[in-house]
Parts: sequence; structure tokens; C-alpha cells
Amino acid sequence: MQTFGWPEAYFILRAASWTIALTAIAFVIGGLFGGVLAIMRLSRLKLLRRFAAGYILVIQSIPVLMVLFMSYYGLSAVGIELPPFLAASASLAIYVSAYLAEIWRGSIESVPRQQWEASASLALTRGQQYRYIILPQAARISLPPTVGFLVQLVKNTSIVQVVGFVDLMRAGMLVNNATYQAFQIFTLVGAIYFAICFPLSRLSRHLEKVMNASRSH
Repeated sequence: MQTFGWPEAYFILRAASWTIALTAIAFVIGGLFGGVLAIMRLSRLKLLRRFAAGYILVIQSIPVLMVLFMSYYGLSAVGIELPPFLAASASLAIYVSAYLAEIWRGSIESVPRQQWEASASLALTRGQQYRYIILPQAARISLPPTVGFLVQLVKNTSIVQVVGFVDLMRAGMLVNNATYQAFQIFTLVGAIYFAICFPLSRLSRHLEKVMNASRSH
């Protein structure tokens, strides 16, 4: 039986970098699709609104683990083999897109109606209204909940171990299977998750206080 030492700790730390990378990739890709979905939810075209609403409803109604299973095992059943990292990235990006779309849609709708009316009086097109007037204000409103969601995303990456991807949690389990020193190992794993998530949580709360203070003025 191995003992838990620096090589094992280093292995866990390297796996933490994969957790961060997976979070970043899923957040960026999911954010791009989420932004499109948010605009579609507010579109004047009924078909686009219904498509976006249906997509969001379906994804939010099933566990993200189910999306992961469908991406990895479901596609392999029809002959499409995805590497674990690609399947995990795609699944989390789908999950992110649905939730960020709703966060950002709510932020856009929080912009006072007078802003829309004022920009329309300047003969701005719909695209110009979004670009110059609405989205800059909505982005500011959406920052606290977006950062808060990012914390949840970091923690949700732990599910990708089920498809064999070695993230932070999976690395801890592998080391534990070799050393049987669960307390030290998962204390380290928990400390790393804390080191990643706590600053983001504080940032989210700080942004929320700033937003509330600016609204009161």
C-alpha cells in the first residue's frame, strides 16, 4: 500500500488544473450559446421564442448527469465515440447555456422600459438598441448572478468522473484507492475546491452589494 505524500498531492493538484480548464471551456462555450438563447427568448419572432423556451425548459428539467450520460454513452451507442473530456465539456456547456440564458434574459428585462423607448426615439435599430443601450446595462446587472452560477459550475464538474475523466474529485478517489488515507486526501480535495470557489463567492456578494448600492442612489 502506498503512503500519501508529495507525488500523490501533486497528482491531485494537476487534476485541479483540469477542473479549472473544464469549467472555463464549458462557461465560455455555454455562455456564447446562452447569450444567443437569451436574445431568442426576447425575439419578436414567436418561433424563436418558443424554440429557446423549449430548449431551456428541457435542459433545466433533467439532471446534468443525464446530459453527460447521453453525450458519452448515448452517442457511443449509435457509433459516435467522444473522448471523455469532449463529452464532459459539451455536456456542461449545454447545461451552462440553459441557465445563463435565463439569467441574462432576466437581466435584459430588468433594464427600465424607458431605456428602450428613449433608444427607439433616436431611430436606433433593434440591433443598435441592444449593442449600445440595453446590453451594457444588462451586463452590469447580470454580473452577480453570473459569478454565483460559476461557483455552482465548478462544483458540478465533479460529476464528470463517471465517464472516466480525471478531474479533481476523480484524482482524489484514485489516490484514496491506492493509499487508503481518505481523511488527508479529501481534506486536500475540499481545500482546493474551497480555494477556487470562496473567492468567486465573495466576488459575487461584493458585486451584489455594489449593484444594490448603485440602485439605491
